[in-house]
Amino acid sequence: MSVSFKKVASTFSLFALAAAAAFAADSKPAPADITLEQAQKVVEAAKAKAKEQGTLMDIAVVDVGGNLKAFVRMDGAFLGSIDISIKKARTARFFNMSSKELGDLAQPGQSLYGIEVTNDGLVIFGGSELLKDKAGNIIGAVGVSGSSVENDMAVAKAGVAAL
Repeated sequence: MSVSFKKVASTFSLFALAAAAAFAADSKPAPADITLEQAQKVVEAAKAKAKEQGTLMDIAVVDVGGNLKAFVRMDGAFLGSIDISIKKARTARFFNMSSKELGDLAQPGQSLYGIEVTNDGLVIFGGSELLKDKAGNIIGAVGVSGSSVENDMAVAKAGVAAL
């Protein structure tokens, strides 16, 4: 019995389409995600706060999956703060809390002591905040680095306020 390649490919294609349709019908909607326009608003508001403070910042926005969506390094901002700002944003998103909140739980004697060495490195000091839509759904996070922890936190919160 000989079956042609075209017939097998055609049958497989029909099967794949049917499976995709069945999966789509049964699957839940994708989680809300930050848009590029929203991410850019966050960056611009954070950058304005940094200028107001007289600080030079690296500002990162990650999407709902922790992937980099928008980034700016202000002229003269520390090179080392590039990685820190991105990791701060990812830390907030991975654990659905600010990096400061996670840091409070990661102190010696606390339940999450040592967590900062997981996930290819987390940041457990202030400077990141979750980003939420109007319905309260997490859509990403912002991470800021380049000055004192207090200044970083203020700049991150200014970014959040842009939404």
